[in-house]
Amino acid sequence: MGRAEFIALMAMLFATIAFSIDAMLPALPDIARELTPDDPTRAPLILTSFVLGMGLGTFFAGPLSDAFGRRRIMFCGAGLYIASALVAWASKSLELMLVARILQGIGAAGPRVVSIAIIRDLYSGREMARILSIAMMIFTVVPAFAPAMGVVIIAGFGWRSIFMAFVAFSLISALWLKIRLPETLPEAKRRPVRFSLMVAAVREMFAHPVVRLSIMVQTLAMAMLFTLLMLIQPVYEFVFDRLETFPFWFGGIALSSAFASLLNAVLVVRFGMRRLVTIALAAQIFLSGVMVLLSGQIGPEGFAIFAVWQAFVFFQAGLTIGNLNAIAMEPMGHVAGMAASVIGAVSTVLAAAIASPIGLLFDGSIRPLVLAVLIMATLAFSLMVYMGRVENRLPAE
Repeated sequence: MGRAEFIALMAMLFATIAFSIDAMLPALPDIARELTPDDPTRAPLILTSFVLGMGLGTFFAGPLSDAFGRRRIMFCGAGLYIASALVAWASKSLELMLVARILQGIGAAGPRVVSIAIIRDLYSGREMARILSIAMMIFTVVPAFAPAMGVVIIAGFGWRSIFMAFVAFSLISALWLKIRLPETLPEAKRRPVRFSLMVAAVREMFAHPVVRLSIMVQTLAMAMLFTLLMLIQPVYEFVFDRLETFPFWFGGIALSSAFASLLNAVLVVRFGMRRLVTIALAAQIFLSGVMVLLSGQIGPEGFAIFAVWQAFVFFQAGLTIGNLNAIAMEPMGHVAGMAASVIGAVSTVLAAAIASPIGLLFDGSIRPLVLAVLIMATLAFSLMVYMGRVENRLPAE
């Protein structure tokens, strides 16, 4: 496999997550009408249930791939993902569909975690960083097009066909990997799963104050993004009457997160990770505070103001989540693989748990969304300020 083909395959594996979330957005009104007509605010749970499962699976996918090989865990994950998508396709109740989505998220954790491990197996140093950056850049473009793809699929075959698209997507990526990419972790380098070592690594991580605070802030940053994803479709439909053009607005605005990642690569060298995260959160507090004050007055004519705020939520995610992950990983180099799984799992699961009940509070206005983001940004900013004080004390200790 040539380098270009390898990068394309890794990008497709990364994109499983974004496609599974963002392609569902246009289907939410149809799901609400068919499966939960008495309480349409429950429909966005389709999104956070998948994220919850993905977070749970993330904890185990890395250690299991270290023990049994990359391909085996990847194929097991793809099998669970496909089977769960078929169950969701056939579901006649929202409750069964939510269970299927949790299992689908657990299956999707395989491509998410193992693809990074494969890159690490084959490349190191700057070349590894270069390939990972290119693949991640392609990945960030997927949310911009996934809702539009969902609209096309729904228009042609109905909303349930979205799940068949997930099946086809996973089958293609799994077959591509099976045919073209051999196992990258030889048996001699595999490490058995030892529960005692996993528990010891988790205890060490949460005993370190900077790591603990970074995970808490990362959880809040991801919860802001998940809350936006849960409420964005009903806001476009009921507040701004732009349901038909929603996929195009969402896609264009989502591209701001890709630009934020590029900007972060330039700014982080000058300002440092913690300072950059703190500045981004302070800006979010200011903008969300303004939006809360305006929330009772904004109607269809105020869409441009809301679009700017929405873009900054995506932009802030691009400036914070990667840096927070790096802050948490920095003291954990000796248990990097386990640390990556734990950080990803804990922050994702807790963020989904925070966003899910907030998504049920939609009242026909933007107020629940912007107020929730303001509260979370304020908490995250306070924790970052406290982290600075903790870091200043650490050398003396």
